[in-house]
Amino acid sequence: MAHWLVKSEPAKWSFDDQIAAGDKGTFWNGVRNHVAKQNLMAMQVGERVFFYHSNEGKEIVGIVEVIKPYYPDHTDATNKFGMVDLKAVEAFSTSVTLEAVKTDPALADMMLVKNSRLSVQPVTEAEWRHVCRLGGVRNA
Repeated sequence: MAHWLVKSEPAKWSFDDQIAAGDKGTFWNGVRNHVAKQNLMAMQVGERVFFYHSNEGKEIVGIVEVIKPYYPDHTDATNKFGMVDLKAVEAFSTSVTLEAVKTDPALADMMLVKNSRLSVQPVTEAEWRHVCRLGGVRNA
């Protein structure tokens, strides 16, 4: 199974909002970048995803899970983009800041460092395990 990272501005949709959505989860819409779209299309049900607060905080704060694969985004007037549904799995006991990611040699090649503007990114297995350890998650 692949791992991913999605970004959201906490003033618009925070991890707390995601948790409040419960097991029914919510759709992850608004992606308007073709590379991010391809990443959404590649996501499979059951795959785990880091939830990153962008702009405010700039930190990975928890884990969500894909519960519905790619389908059309009803907010896209062009009908070119889609979305997936996600549900919250676990909050990090310690958030992992962008600064911590950038200064950690084990994460030097992470997409968050190389292309920090991309809103939906792949995460390698080694990066996943390392960030989970930093965030205080043991069995992710």
